[in-house]
Amino acid sequence: MQNRKPKPQPKHGAQPSHHPKHLHEVVDPRWIISALGAMLLLAVLCAWIAVCALFYRGQWQLVLQPSRTVATTPAQTGLSFTEVHFAVDATGQPQLDGWWIPSDSPSRPTALLLHSGQGSISDALPTAQTLHDAQLNVLLFDYRGFGRSLGRHPTQSLMQADADSALSYLTETRSIPLSSIVVFGTGAGASAAVALCAAHSEIPALILLNPDGDFKSRISQDQRSRMVPTSLLFNQNFPLAAPLQTLKTPKLLLTFTTGSAPQNLQQAADPKTTVEFPSNDQQALHQAITRFLPTYLPQAPPTLTPAP
Repeated sequence: MQNRKPKPQPKHGAQPSHHPKHLHEVVDPRWIISALGAMLLLAVLCAWIAVCALFYRGQWQLVLQPSRTVATTPAQTGLSFTEVHFAVDATGQPQLDGWWIPSDSPSRPTALLLHSGQGSISDALPTAQTLHDAQLNVLLFDYRGFGRSLGRHPTQSLMQADADSALSYLTETRSIPLSSIVVFGTGAGASAAVALCAAHSEIPALILLNPDGDFKSRISQDQRSRMVPTSLLFNQNFPLAAPLQTLKTPKLLLTFTTGSAPQNLQQAADPKTTVEFPSNDQQALHQAITRFLPTYLPQAPPTLTPAP
C-alpha cells in the first residue's frame, strides 16, 4: 500500500486567489471624449458638404423662376403668329418652342426677344405686342425649362446657348441677315442679349428693358446662402455691368423706375440712350423704340419714324 502525501493545507486565514493573471486596462475617459468630438465634427462636416452640394445643384432657383404654363397666345391678343420649334439636339428633337410673329411686311427688321428669368413667353406678350406695333417681326421663345420647351430646368449657360440657337434660327432657317436683327432683352435675358451682341458685331442695335444680372453679390447677402462659400460655388451670375462697359453696339436702355437709371446702365459704353419711365407704360415704351430704331436701322421702313 502506497503512502500518499497529504495535500498542503492553506494557512489559517488565507483565501484561495481568484484574480486573473492579467488585469484589463482602463480606458482613459479623455480618449472617449476626443473620439466622440471627432465623430461629431465629421458628422457636421458631412452635413455641411451635403448643404454645399444641394446649394450647387439648386442655385438656379435663387435667380430664376420658370413657369411651364403658357396661358395666353398671340391669337388671344389679335396677333397672327406661327408656332415654331428649333434647336434640334443629337436625338433629332427640337428643344425650343416659340412664336414667330410677323409684321405687316416680311422685309421689316426683326426683333429677337429674350424674355426674363421668370414666367414664360405668355408673360412677355405685352412686350412682343409693343415691338410688333413698332412694325418689327418678332421671334419670342422659351428657354429650356420654360413653357413648352424641353429641358428640366434653366441655367445661365443653357439660356445663353438657347439665345445663340434662336439667333441661328433667324439667320439660317429664315435667312435674315444680322444687320436686320435687333436684340431685345428683359430681366436676366438682358445678359444673354448683351453676350449675343458682343459675339456678333454686325447686329445693329440692342434694346434692354429693366435689365437684371450680376446676381453674385446679391445672393451672398441672402440668408439661404450664408452657410456656403458662394464665391466658390455660385455660377449663375448673369454678368451685365462689365460687358456693357465695353459693348460698342448702339444701345437703348429702358427702366421702369421713379429714380435714376441703375448704375450699371449709366456706366454702359457709348453709343447709348437711357430712358426711365415712372411705370409700366407700353405707350411710352413704343415711343422710345420708334425714336431709337431709325437711327441705327437704315433699312427701317418710312413708317418707322420717331413718334411725336
